[in-house]
Amino acid sequence: MHETGLSEAIVAAAVRRAAGRRVTGLRVRIGGHPVDAAVVTQGIRVAAVGTVAADTAVDLVLEPMTVRCHECGRDGPITDHLAMVACPQCGGVDVDVAGDDDVVLESITVDTAELGAV
Repeated sequence: MHETGLSEAIVAAAVRRAAGRRVTGLRVRIGGHPVDAAVVTQGIRVAAVGTVAADTAVDLVLEPMTVRCHECGRDGPITDHLAMVACPQCGGVDVDVAGDDDVVLESITVDTAELGAV
């Protein structure tokens, strides 16, 4: 997953939802492939510069996919991309990958002082 494009899409969605009001917080759920939370958070902050979402607080909820190995029985979260094709414990390639790879902007918080002015 490309964190820069992901971050830009999150900010664009928040700006649309805010309808001109200042965004003070975002809650985003990211499932699927491993992503670096610090990189995504920084990407959101960079993408938000000059928008109503500038300086927003970012709450990321990461839900990694899981892998189950049919050879050794290991069942656990995917911590890197290699684990999607080979078991990190035994190296076996008879694995099942489960989980969602959705990115959901769960909520935005807008400046309540501006709500009365709209």
